[in-house]
Amino acid sequence: MRLARTIRRRLLLSPLREAVIDDQRRWRGIDLAVGSLHLASVLEEATRAPRIGVMVPTSGLFPLAMLAGWTLGRTMVPLNYLLSREEIEFIVSDAELDAVVTVGPMVTLVGGLPASVKQLRLEDLKPRFKGLPRWRFIRDLPKDDPAVILYTSGTSGRPKGVMLAEENLRANIAQCRAWADFTRRDVILGVLPQFHSFGLTVLTLLPLATGCRAIYTARFNPKRLCDLAVEHRPTAFVAIPSMFNALRLQRHAPDDAFSSLRFAVSGGEPLPDSVAEGFRERFGVTIDQGYGLTETGPVTNWCRPHERRPRTVGKALPKVEERIVAPDGRLCATGEDGEVRIKGPNVMRGYFKRPEETRNAFDEQGFLKTGDMGRLDADGFLYITGRIKEMLIIAGENVFPREIEEVLEAHPSVKAAAVIGMPDESRGELPLAFVELVEGASFDETELRSHCRKTLGQFKVPREIRRLAALPRNPTGKVLRRALSPSTPGLAEDRR
Repeated sequence: MRLARTIRRRLLLSPLREAVIDDQRRWRGIDLAVGSLHLASVLEEATRAPRIGVMVPTSGLFPLAMLAGWTLGRTMVPLNYLLSREEIEFIVSDAELDAVVTVGPMVTLVGGLPASVKQLRLEDLKPRFKGLPRWRFIRDLPKDDPAVILYTSGTSGRPKGVMLAEENLRANIAQCRAWADFTRRDVILGVLPQFHSFGLTVLTLLPLATGCRAIYTARFNPKRLCDLAVEHRPTAFVAIPSMFNALRLQRHAPDDAFSSLRFAVSGGEPLPDSVAEGFRERFGVTIDQGYGLTETGPVTNWCRPHERRPRTVGKALPKVEERIVAPDGRLCATGEDGEVRIKGPNVMRGYFKRPEETRNAFDEQGFLKTGDMGRLDADGFLYITGRIKEMLIIAGENVFPREIEEVLEAHPSVKAAAVIGMPDESRGELPLAFVELVEGASFDETELRSHCRKTLGQFKVPREIRRLAALPRNPTGKVLRRALSPSTPGLAEDRR
């Protein structure tokens, strides 16, 4: 596999240089390169299946396992250890896995793996030979096999596997390198899980293929991240808005903790103005937004610092084509909202064992239908305005939940907000808001609705606002509106 060979060659060019630093150890180039060959020899004896699962914490163990599987020409299936046991069992069955590379604490965390699966626990494995491994292990992926299958939580139903070919991964790495001018002098700080597409491509494969150092921590701990930033002086940091918000509230971090950053990039969901402004005031660093999907490898847009514009996710990366399409299929004019559709070498092959869903995911011109609403300005900058399926229709007017959420999140007592629709006989539906408050804040529904009226048209003001101790989120911290419904109760003791 060309990508695996590129990474191994890069690691062996500087064999004693530290390539990865995680919570447990420091990995030199030779540790990862040779260690992955040793692990490949164990995997070859353990399983002949075309796909191998991997379930390890964010660390150097992940690239070790990925390289070992790719060395054997196998497809790797990262398992999301934050899912329920039932969901993990479904993925194991759907991907037809008979072996999973893991560690004991991960197995305990998920409540065990199916009895049919061999648990190749890294802490227990011993090399099957002495000295350097034999190079006969190295072979290419079969032509039609994907390099990875990433199972997404989706908007409803069972997880579905996104098939990313080696060419998709190599293309996205090259696109990001060219766009941001990454070199081996860069240092990338990573906390996003490596089973997530951004954690896989941007925080793992990109630094390994480029030769820059990656710093990982397995759990999001604001103090720990600030300490790592001070110690290692990273040049790039990618996180979701709630993480940036928690970092800006870290009281004991020095003001220059993140001064070494060339790029502070937010993705996964829209970045509230309050978080962006607060982080800049606290650390003197401006956050830029990026955009992408698991199906696109993932990065398609990235707003570079010299191109900064409020609320945009930036221009498309090289070789990425974007168009905005209206509900009737016509191309939208500049500044007009429609569905964002994407085409490029980084776009997935399809969904594993789901040919009909794969066909439905693309239009007649081969563009991926993202399901996201957005618009392009005259200079080609993309603005994400919401999700098509989450759009509210109030008395015939289209209302995007994110517009209301941003207003609520601008209130000093609100940490995060989620808006859904509730049925209404006269208007079709009305906005219903759920809020998570900042620590120590009191909940005043009347005050929050009054705050909304200052900015929003009356028909957009939530009919009701409910407080939750915590909004439902996916494993990467993104708020899940689909987990909320009009029957979801608020905290009764704080209702007014």
